[in-house]
Amino acid sequence: MMFLMESCIAQSAETEDVLPPKREFRAVWIATVDNIDWPSSKNLIPGEQQEEFTSLLDFHKKNGMNAVFVQVRAAGDAFYAKSPEPWSEWLTGRQGKQPEPLWDPLDFMIDESHRRGLEFHAWLNLNRLVHKSSTSVSSDNISRTHPEWILSYDGYKLFNFGIPEVRQFITDITVNVAKNYDIDGIHFDDYFYPYAAPGQVIQDDETFRKYGAGYAKKADWRRHNIDLLVKQIHDALTAVNPRLKFGISPFGVWRNKGTDPEGSNTYGALASYDDLFADSRKWVKEGWMDYIAPQIYFSSGFGKVPYKNLVDWWVENSNGRHLYIGTGAYRVGYKDKDTHWANPSEIPNQIRYARESETDGSIFFSSRSLRANSLGFVDSLRRDFFRYPALVPTMPWKDKIPPLSPKSLKATLLSRGIELTWEKSDPAADGERAWYYVIYRFSADEKATAHDPRRIIGMCYDGERFVDLNAESGQRYVYYVTAVDRLHNEGRPIGPLRVEVHDQKLVRF
Repeated sequence: MMFLMESCIAQSAETEDVLPPKREFRAVWIATVDNIDWPSSKNLIPGEQQEEFTSLLDFHKKNGMNAVFVQVRAAGDAFYAKSPEPWSEWLTGRQGKQPEPLWDPLDFMIDESHRRGLEFHAWLNLNRLVHKSSTSVSSDNISRTHPEWILSYDGYKLFNFGIPEVRQFITDITVNVAKNYDIDGIHFDDYFYPYAAPGQVIQDDETFRKYGAGYAKKADWRRHNIDLLVKQIHDALTAVNPRLKFGISPFGVWRNKGTDPEGSNTYGALASYDDLFADSRKWVKEGWMDYIAPQIYFSSGFGKVPYKNLVDWWVENSNGRHLYIGTGAYRVGYKDKDTHWANPSEIPNQIRYARESETDGSIFFSSRSLRANSLGFVDSLRRDFFRYPALVPTMPWKDKIPPLSPKSLKATLLSRGIELTWEKSDPAADGERAWYYVIYRFSADEKATAHDPRRIIGMCYDGERFVDLNAESGQRYVYYVTAVDRLHNEGRPIGPLRVEVHDQKLVRF
């Protein structure tokens, strides 16, 4: 029996229903600032924090997610031990106070995520040093050790991006995480220069006079500062670990068409280029990021910024990098002027449109909103959109060499099901072996294909063993197993292994 791989023959529309996607990025943001998502309180002991986090992972795995974005730097602080910045008050109750007993939350979170087959992206806020809601500021906080680097704005202490030493410090903080932790990606949110606040002015005139030579307009200089920072971090991460993914989740609108004919078909909305001095389109155009996840937190019926218009624009402007749609789960059921969020079908319709537009997936803000399941939208993820598993999309510009096939596939009948075992493959040309395995099962009369995720009965992340708990006596099954590497390249399968449970015995056919 031939096993059709993804790179081979597409399924015929006449013989196959529309298939769920075999590859799709499905992720959730887990915010730590002000205890939004985790931990639920700044007064929990480590054991309670660990229990809460693993419970979150189990919940999101059941929802069909294959990645998590966890905020490990919220405001000049750290949720990890190997950091020059102080421990976060939202972890220990007071900034700079170490956990008791001492542990490394980031090591723990990465391990638990990987055990469940979830990519772990370390989410760092790169502009804040003191948050409005901060109740303690350590003497080791950069706002105190380097006050000359700081801008005060609307109750926050923020980095002054125009200072070269500031950009280097942020780069060093980021590289430190990449060097010391087995993460899958580095992620930044939408906070660069601050969102405008009434009566507030960014006090960087002196910095502009010192470093702004060649720029007639301060706005252009500010955008240049952010460009320098993004490229510097990209280059540094590539040098440290070429496998590591790097991406940003900017405000959804780059520029409005009324301001720039190359902008999106949106009008009168805040724009990252003009208002936050973040040229988000340029970053993907220059290849400084592996993915972009614009925050399209707008409904399909919102007049100034219709969801579909913005998705369409980003599809045209993602420049061959992955496009993940930042989805506003927090808005579902929220009573504001945009009544479209009262429609239970709003999020399902958005996911459907994103798929039809051939985006690479979605990231939901945030974990708490999914737990709340307002209007039952999470039920639709479990029952419909994310019912079947999906592999993370590949990034061929980083790695396109698949692992070799596993060896010696065997089956054994246990009291609780059919146990499949196999041996590790030899290293591929790039030296990589399997990061995990995908197990496919077909009936005896089916054509085997790797296109159909409905035939994936499991993914194995720990060892070379899988038990099919749903095998029925008297049925004939055909199994295949593929190896998948760290960047989700899938190799050719081992198989077919044809077995039947008959008279409490396992027989080959």
